[in-house]
Amino acid sequence: MRTRQGPGGPGSALSTSLAMQVVDLLRLHGLEKGAHLTEQWVADSLGVSRSPVRKAMLFLAELGIVERVPNRGFFLGRSADELDQSSLESTSGAEETVYFQLVDDYLSGRLDTEFTAAEVARRYGLSSRQAQRLLIRMEGEDLVRRRPGRGWEFQQVLATAEGHDQSYRFRMIVEPAAVLEPGFAVDPEAFAEHRARQEALLHGQVLSSSRTELFRTGSEFHEMIVSCSSNAFLLDAVRRQNRVRKLIEYRHQFDRSRHVGQAREHLKLLDLLEHGEFRAAADLLHAHLDRVRWLKTGIGPEPPPPDPEVR
Repeated sequence: MRTRQGPGGPGSALSTSLAMQVVDLLRLHGLEKGAHLTEQWVADSLGVSRSPVRKAMLFLAELGIVERVPNRGFFLGRSADELDQSSLESTSGAEETVYFQLVDDYLSGRLDTEFTAAEVARRYGLSSRQAQRLLIRMEGEDLVRRRPGRGWEFQQVLATAEGHDQSYRFRMIVEPAAVLEPGFAVDPEAFAEHRARQEALLHGQVLSSSRTELFRTGSEFHEMIVSCSSNAFLLDAVRRQNRVRKLIEYRHQFDRSRHVGQAREHLKLLDLLEHGEFRAAADLLHAHLDRVRWLKTGIGPEPPPPDPEVR
């Protein structure tokens, strides 16, 4: 697997993580819309150099949170009150931190498939009650299950890039086919709900949503599209893929910038379907899944962007 971008690139996890810290800084100071944000002030406040700050600010400009004015710099596009929900969700609470550490340890081979709540509590510094609550949450998400008698074990999941690649290739067959089913019919209410959710990502929720929320927003969008085919077997197949790929997907949520392009592609897909352009929608969906597959696995040659118009 090859590296696609250096750690400081505009689409890197470092830039998006720093962008979230900038949002928290703006909220902390209660700045008003139109406030001038100098790169040096942000860099000094966060204790970093100006170079990564500029990349983070460019990402925030893409989301409309700040405005870039040529030869003048960056200005706040919304008041701090409107950014109230854009906080560092990924660091909120010991249980949330342990949740993703446990996932990473399992996928990295540092944690056995079978374990007890007491082992989780001891390994990650949780109380017995916190460990039990964490495992019940993971059980509810079909990630782990109780073993007969004593302990817990992980459910069947995709834990390798190769398996993840095959999962996406399977979806590249199933999902475009669902769009072309003779029984496919747009659900206006569902389309309106998911359009609002995708637009919310483009207006800042890509930063404020937790990794689980980002995964759920994307997976539920694709399940909704397939459900419009009125083919229960196709929908069941996509839902099964979403269940088994959940853990490895969480690993890819550090870099949130890619969700911006994906949200735009989702909105373009809705537009095509609402206008009855099903073949074009199927082609876009296939290209969209292929591009995301490559971004997450790095396997094979790089596919072109699904639709240059939405970039």
